[in-house]
Amino acid sequence: MEITIENIILVGSILLLISIIAGKTSYRFGIPTLLLFLTIGMLAGSDGIGGIHFDNPKIAQFVGVVSLNFILFSGGLDTSWQSVKPVLKEGIMLSTLGVLLTAVGLGYFVFLITDFSLYESLLLGAIVSSTDAAAVFSILRGKNLALKKNLRPTLELESGSNDPMAYVLTIAFLSLVQYPESSILSVLPFFFLQMVIGGVLGFLFGRLSKIIINRIKLDFEGLYPVLTIALMFITFSATDFIGGNGFLAIYICSVYLGNQNLIHKKTIMRMFDGMAWLMEIVLFLTLGLLVFPSEIVPFIGIGLLIALFLIFVARPLAVFISLIPFRMKLRRRFYISWVGLRGAVPIVFATYPLLAGIDKAHMIFNIVFFVSITSVLIQGTTLSMVAKWLHVGLPQKAKPLSPTDELLSEHPKALMKEIKIEEGCPAAGLKIVNLNFPKKAIIAMIERDGNYLTPNGSTVIEANDKLVVLTDKVEILEKVYDSLSLNGDIFQEQD
Repeated sequence: MEITIENIILVGSILLLISIIAGKTSYRFGIPTLLLFLTIGMLAGSDGIGGIHFDNPKIAQFVGVVSLNFILFSGGLDTSWQSVKPVLKEGIMLSTLGVLLTAVGLGYFVFLITDFSLYESLLLGAIVSSTDAAAVFSILRGKNLALKKNLRPTLELESGSNDPMAYVLTIAFLSLVQYPESSILSVLPFFFLQMVIGGVLGFLFGRLSKIIINRIKLDFEGLYPVLTIALMFITFSATDFIGGNGFLAIYICSVYLGNQNLIHKKTIMRMFDGMAWLMEIVLFLTLGLLVFPSEIVPFIGIGLLIALFLIFVARPLAVFISLIPFRMKLRRRFYISWVGLRGAVPIVFATYPLLAGIDKAHMIFNIVFFVSITSVLIQGTTLSMVAKWLHVGLPQKAKPLSPTDELLSEHPKALMKEIKIEEGCPAAGLKIVNLNFPKKAIIAMIERDGNYLTPNGSTVIEANDKLVVLTDKVEILEKVYDSLSLNGDIFQEQD
C-alpha cells in the first residue's frame, strides 16, 4: 500500500475504532482495556498481522508527553480536594519516598542478577518506579470500584502525583550512566529545582488560568475547552523551560482548577474526560507499534524475575516503609501495595535511554515493556478480587454517590427553592461563577421577565431575577443564602 496522508488517517481511524469496540467488551472477560490497546498496537506492527513498520522513539516520546499532559490534567480536574486533603500526607510520602525506595530497591536487585552497571540498574529501577496514572484512573474508574477509608483518593493521588518523581529520577540516573565519573550528589540540585519550581509554578499557573478562563469573554462555549488546553500546554512547557517539572506543574494546576468555580466547567471537564480516553488509546497503540515482540522473547525470563520482584517485594517494602508514620490497618497497606500498576508511563520513560543512545537502551526498553504488561495483566485483572479478599471494598449498594448523583437522584428529602433577587442585592451584577455557590446546590433555572433561562457559570444575576435552586439538605440552603448575601428565611414556602 502506498503511504499517503489519507492512508495514515484510514489506518489510524480503523485502529481507533477497533480499540474502542474491543475495550467495550474487554471487562466481560476481566481484561484491562489498556492491555488490549497495547495488544492491538503490537498486532498492527511489523511483527504482527498489520505489518505497519514504526521504529521512531522520538515520535513515540512526543506522543507520550502530549498524552500524559491530557491524562494527568484530566485526572487532576476530577480530583476532589475535600477527599484528597485527609490523605495528602500519605499520598505525598508514597509519591516521593515510595518512588525513590522502589527505584533503589529494584535497581539493586537488577544489579545483582544482571550484568548491568549500578547506574544502569538504578536507571531501569527509576523508569518503572511510579504507578501509572492512566492505568490506575482507567481501571479504578472503569470498574467503579468503591473502597473503604479514603483508599481510593490515596491511590489516585499517588498515581497522579508520582510520575514527576519518577521522571526526575530517570533523567538523573540517565545522566549518571552517560557521565559515570559524576557523583550521585551532583543530581540533588537538579532534583530539588525540578520539584520546587514545578510545584510553585503549577499553583501560580492554576490561579492565573482561573482568572483567564473566568474573565475572558468568548463568543462560543466550545472555545473554553480549547482555551483550557492552551493554558495546560503553556503551564507544562513554560515550567519545563524554566527548569521545573512540567508534569508536576500541570497536575497541581489541574487539581486547583478542578476545585474552583469556572465558567462552563462541566463542558471543560467532559471534553478533558473524552480527550484523556483518546490519548490513552493513542498512546498505547503507539507504544504497541513501537515494540517488536520478537525482540522481547529473549528477555522474558529476566523480565519475569524483575516483574515479580517489583510486584511482591520492592513495591510492598516501599509502601510499608513510606507509611510507617501513619496509622493504617495492615490490610489497607497490602492493598495499596497491590495497586502498583505499571503501564504507559514507564514505557514512555524508557524511550529516553533510546534517544540518548546508551549501550543497553534496547534491552532496558524491552524489559520495561514486559514488566509493564506483566503488571497490568497480574494486578490489573485482580483489583476487585484482592479488595474482596482483604475486606477493603464496599458493597455495591454502599458505593458513595458523587455530589451530582446525590443532587439529581430522586431522594424524598430533595428541596427546590425559589429565591427572589431584590433591588440592591449584592449578588446582582455578579456572574454565577463568582458567587462561591455551594457544590451540592445548583441554580437549575432563572425566571427573568416572564421567561425561564438555563444558566451557566458566565450568566450574570440581575435584580428581580427569581432563582430556582435545587439541593438536598436544608443546611445547604443556608450556604446558598450566604453566597447570595441574603438573610431571608430559608424555611419559607418551598416548591
